[in-house]
Amino acid sequence: MTNYHFINSDSISFENLRTIIHTNMLLKLSDEAIDNIKKCRLYLDEKIKNNHQPIYGINTGFGSLCNVKIDNKNLRKLQENLVKSHACGTGEEVPQDIVKLMLLLKIQSLSYGHSGVQLETVLRLIDFYNNNIIPIVFTQGSLGASGDLAPLAHLSLPLFGEGNVHYKGKKVTGKSILKKFEWSKIKLKSKEGLALLNGTQFMTAYGVHLVLKSYKLSYLADLIGTLSLEAFDGRISPFKDLIHKIRPHYGQLKTAKRIKEFLQESEIIHQSKEHVQDPYSFRCIPQVHGASKDAFEYVKKVFTTEINSVTDNPNIFIEEDEIISGGNFHGQPLALALDFLAIALAELGNISERRIFQLVSGLRGLPPFLVKNPGLNSGFMIPQYTAASIVNQNKQLANPCSTDSIVSSNGQEDHVSMGANSATKAKRIVDNLETILAIELLNASQALHFRLPLKTSPFLESILKSFRDEVDFIENDKILSTEIEKTKLFIKHLVIDNEEIFS
Repeated sequence: MTNYHFINSDSISFENLRTIIHTNMLLKLSDEAIDNIKKCRLYLDEKIKNNHQPIYGINTGFGSLCNVKIDNKNLRKLQENLVKSHACGTGEEVPQDIVKLMLLLKIQSLSYGHSGVQLETVLRLIDFYNNNIIPIVFTQGSLGASGDLAPLAHLSLPLFGEGNVHYKGKKVTGKSILKKFEWSKIKLKSKEGLALLNGTQFMTAYGVHLVLKSYKLSYLADLIGTLSLEAFDGRISPFKDLIHKIRPHYGQLKTAKRIKEFLQESEIIHQSKEHVQDPYSFRCIPQVHGASKDAFEYVKKVFTTEINSVTDNPNIFIEEDEIISGGNFHGQPLALALDFLAIALAELGNISERRIFQLVSGLRGLPPFLVKNPGLNSGFMIPQYTAASIVNQNKQLANPCSTDSIVSSNGQEDHVSMGANSATKAKRIVDNLETILAIELLNASQALHFRLPLKTSPFLESILKSFRDEVDFIENDKILSTEIEKTKLFIKHLVIDNEEIFS
C-alpha cells in the first residue's frame, strides 16, 4: 500500500519531516490545498483582466526594474525569462537529499493559496518529488534575500524543459525527462516565475537537513563523551541532579540526565577514584553540550515557523482583496539561526577534540597514545592532530555570514541576509563534526580496552560490541584513515529513534 503525506494547512513538525524522509513517503495535495491554489489563481487572473495598474512582479519588471510596466500579452514570456536569467548558480552541486527537501518545502509554501500559481505547476513539482527527479542546483549564487533566487531558478528550470536533473543515477536534461514521462512543458502564467524563485527553500532545506543531523550528533556527542569519561576513569559527581537543579538550563539538565542513564550499572564509574576532579572537557559536558542543545532548540523553532510559511512575493489575499508586495523572502531569521547553529556545532567539536587529547596523553593509567608498545608504535598520536586541524577549520567556518550585507539590484535590494552562505558553511561544520566524533569514538573504544576486566554499563558495552564488529582493537600501527572512515560509517548507520533524539 502506497504511503502518502497529504499537503494541507496543518503544521509540519521536524518529527513529521523525519518520518517523511526516512520512510520515503510520497506527496499528495489535499482537497483543501487544491481548492486554495485554484481560488488564488482564479482571483489573480480576474485581477489582471480588470486592472490596468502596475502590480509588482505580476505585470512589472523585477528588482530595480519594478517600475517598468509589462504588456499583458508578454506576461508569460516575462516569467520564463525571469527563471532563465536567474539560473546563474555556480560552485558544487547541492546534495540530492537537500534538493528533494527544497521541492517538498516549495510545494508546501505554494499550497497555502497566497502565491497565485497554477495547480498544474504544483502537481508537476509533486511529480518530480514522487519520481525522484532531482533538479541540479548549485551551492553558490544566493544572497538569502529576495529569496534564494539562483538556487530556486535551477530548481524550476525543468518545469519547462530547461536545465538538468538527476534521475536513476544519471544526469539528464530537463527536456529529456519531460519526453520520458510524456509531460508537456509547464507554461508559466503571470506571477508564477516570481512565486517559484522568491522564497527561502534553499536555506530552509539546508536548515531542516542540518537540524535533523545536529540532534543526532548531539545525542552521539553525549554517548561518545560518556565513553570517553569512562575511558578516562572520570567521576560521576558532576552529573548529579543537585548541581544542575540550581542552574536549570534545559540543555544542561537534559545532558546530565542522559549521561547518568548511559552509566547505569557501570563498574568503571563506581570504582574508587584517586583524583578529586576531572578536566573541564569531561566535568563540564552538561554545561557545554547543554548550551549547544539550547541553541538547537532555538534553531528548530525558527525553522519550524519557516517550514509552515509563505515566503514568496507579492502575496495574494483573496478575502481582503489585496495583493501586497513585502519582504517575506528575506532570510535574516534563518541567517542568524544558521550562524548560531554553526557556532553550537563547532563547540561540540571543540570539546570533543579536548577529550581526544586527554585520552592520548598517558594519564590515569592509560598508555601514551593508547598503544601497547609506544615508541615502536605511534598509536593514536596523529588522529588527535587530524581532529585539531578540523576543529581549527570549524572555528573559521563558525564566523557569521549574517553580519555582512552587500548591496544588489542597483540599490533596490540594499540589505541582504547572506543566509545561503550561512547554510552551506554550517553543513561543512556538521560534516566535520561527524569526523571529530568518529575520532573520539575510535580513541575512547581503544582506551576502554585498557580498563578491562572492569566494564562500563550494559548499554555502553552493547554499543562497544556493535562497534567492534566493524572496527578492530588496534594492537600495532596501521593506516588509521581507514579506521576513521569505518567509524564514520558506524556513526552514520547507528539508528536513533525520534523519541531519543527529540525528547
